[in-house]
Amino acid sequence: MTFLKVLIMLAILGMASAYNPYQYSCPDVEKISKAITDYFVRKNPTFAPGLLRMVFHDCAVRGCDASVLLDPTPSNNATEKTAVPNLTLNGYEVVNAVKAELERRCPGVVSCADVLALTSRDAIVAINGPWWYVPLGRKDGRISLASEAVKFLPSPRANISTLKKNFADIGLSLKDLVVLSGGHTIGIGHCNIIQNRLYNFTGKGDTDPKIEASYAKILKYKCPQRVGDLTTVAGMDSISPKVFDKEYFTTVSQRKGFFESDAALLDDYYTTSYLQSQANSNGATFANDFAASMTKLIQLGFGSQGEVRKTCGAVKSYY
Repeated sequence: MTFLKVLIMLAILGMASAYNPYQYSCPDVEKISKAITDYFVRKNPTFAPGLLRMVFHDCAVRGCDASVLLDPTPSNNATEKTAVPNLTLNGYEVVNAVKAELERRCPGVVSCADVLALTSRDAIVAINGPWWYVPLGRKDGRISLASEAVKFLPSPRANISTLKKNFADIGLSLKDLVVLSGGHTIGIGHCNIIQNRLYNFTGKGDTDPKIEASYAKILKYKCPQRVGDLTTVAGMDSISPKVFDKEYFTTVSQRKGFFESDAALLDDYYTTSYLQSQANSNGATFANDFAASMTKLIQLGFGSQGEVRKTCGAVKSYY
């Protein structure tokens, strides 16, 4: 890329970042989000991976419209929130606290979709992760279906072909797939999801051969064989699960991925190459790549259709 092209791109980004639809109607929206999110993450750092996961689960279904935040109602008792992949989402109280303060200061202005996009970024920054630009002006959706969450959200048991299709279907690239998988550098995974992988992979009481032997022993210690255990968890990044860094790529490249979907990244030439390059890096390029992929993710379905909810768990007709 020539220097002139770089200057043009910077000018375009500067103009884009200068636009703020809330400049006059709610000028402190980003300050409010940051202050409240920082407070919650200091008290409970698990909100950082929780909000990161939540915004992905929102944007992957119908775009970034806060449909994942809608509570079930008598007319729809199966919203996205009730879908199995979303039962362990964490961070609703952060979103609700930010939204409540915004409603107090500038009622009916800032959408829940924008609040979720902001808090997910601010939570990662609060744990010394990368910052990314969050364009504002989303509207809140009125449709939320558990069946769509099940259909569109990537499964932690998915193979590489399925993962590629999942991401392509929502407008994300193969690079976005491997980069955003790097979000597993923080947070925990539920042991019930890998029970078969550890103890009965092919139905013969065996372990997934893709797991490195010593790591399999560690996982079996942390995740004992228990039918119906929905509470036991383990760090997805076995090196530094509380630090946003490049060590996820180190672990996966060593065949120490927690989920089958992590291990599946070794089944494609491009994703394997990216894993290995990041494992041997200082992490700076991953931080930049992650910021770029997140900015792309949070613009999925960006449009003017929808509403601005008063509370994030209900559409306007239920106030």
